[in-house]
Amino acid sequence: MTGDLLLRATRVAGPGREYLPADEPVDILIRSGVIADIAPTGNLATTCEQLDAEGTWVIPGLWDHHVHTVQWALDAQRMPLGEASSAVQAARLIAGAAPLPDDRVVGTGFRDGLWPDRPTRALLDAASGERPTYLINADVHSVWLNSAALRREGFDGVDDDGLLREEDAFEISRRLNAADDIVADAAVAAAGSRAAARGITGLVDFDMAWNAEAWRRRVAGGFDAHRVEFAFYRADLQRAIREGLRSGDELAGTDGLVRVGPLKLITDGSLGTRTAACSHAYADDPDNFGVLTIGPDELRDLLTIAAGSGLDAAVHAIGDRAVAQALDALTYTQARGTIEHAQLVRHADLMRFARLGIVASVQPEHAVDDRDMAADLWRDQQAIGHPLATLLSAGIPVRFGSDAPVAPLDPWLTISAAVHRTGDERDAWHPEERVSTEIALGASSRHGEASIAVGATADLVLCAVDPLRAGREELRSMPIAATILGGRVTHLG
Repeated sequence: MTGDLLLRATRVAGPGREYLPADEPVDILIRSGVIADIAPTGNLATTCEQLDAEGTWVIPGLWDHHVHTVQWALDAQRMPLGEASSAVQAARLIAGAAPLPDDRVVGTGFRDGLWPDRPTRALLDAASGERPTYLINADVHSVWLNSAALRREGFDGVDDDGLLREEDAFEISRRLNAADDIVADAAVAAAGSRAAARGITGLVDFDMAWNAEAWRRRVAGGFDAHRVEFAFYRADLQRAIREGLRSGDELAGTDGLVRVGPLKLITDGSLGTRTAACSHAYADDPDNFGVLTIGPDELRDLLTIAAGSGLDAAVHAIGDRAVAQALDALTYTQARGTIEHAQLVRHADLMRFARLGIVASVQPEHAVDDRDMAADLWRDQQAIGHPLATLLSAGIPVRFGSDAPVAPLDPWLTISAAVHRTGDERDAWHPEERVSTEIALGASSRHGEASIAVGATADLVLCAVDPLRAGREELRSMPIAATILGGRVTHLG
């Protein structure tokens, strides 16, 4: 299919249904990748390709606004450690993992925030021996290495826990993710197909490498599963300026699939690594208030350069001190963009957040995954933890994402977490922060703004169950009948 398509007998369930007079099946005519007409079923005559929706429910294409693409794609090759309930169990699991072709053993997804014991180098050495072994925290802000890995990577002088944190941990992730182009591109293509099967039509790529050439190469090699906005980090800021990149511009040589995204600035750590910058100490460490990894002067300077160069900014700020510092700098510079994560926000910062027009790019599944850790380690914090409804009520624009591989890249897990605030049989965690399914669908569309209307880009998803009436488990496992990208079918269920 080439972008001209008649979608027959579908019901509009997402943004755009408010423009329709009745909840009856409609036909949607797509011309050159754009919605050209919407009419009651049987009223549009055309000779183009047809897809019978058979009464399924159509919503705008789903976006994940925070993905570490290559790391997410390579995650399928690594030992999952999310079920480990202790350091001892994590070490035992990784001992049974098969090595990668380069003889390294890599595990991912452990959460040590509530473990009864602590990671140590000696414990991991006893389980892994002389084979270089790497365990990546679920939050990616720390990595647990054995002695062989520490020697290999040039970090042998670290503490006896064998943990690298923040920038050192990111450096290890960059090295682990630096796969051969053929291997990385194949993994990204396979992951893109999986994403399309869940209704994804676009994502914001926060890989820590410079990705302009990589995305050109992938598109030239046939990648066409979804749209991409690629971010870059401060190490590549001057390069982006020299190459004349501007946020929102189409990246040449990518057939309109790839656009330039924002400058990513990581200003604090994370909850799981206990480095998110908070106003009050972590409950298990009275001297630990987290860390600010970019100071206020440097942050203002970077945002000033970005704003003057036509570049949006995506400011990683998890703790309330980091969020406040980000808002200070954004006020001073009038830079545009997002605050990524915003997991702990002071009440007093809500109104200026809204006045600035800065977007809160949040990951609802983190509230489900981290609820026990947040309830324990952040129990003394006075700011709002994992706000959602509060942000929206203050008039702050909100976009949803997963932070994959920190959480699975599945927009329906994200939507369910936002609507129900639980991923199991427990009651909702802070139910006052729940939102409606309609709001969650909107926040999961491109920039939180997509709608099914004449003139809109024809990125669409056909759901086999009405999402507006689906329960928690139906949302989480939503069956996708088809995913359509600019009128071209990328998945057919």
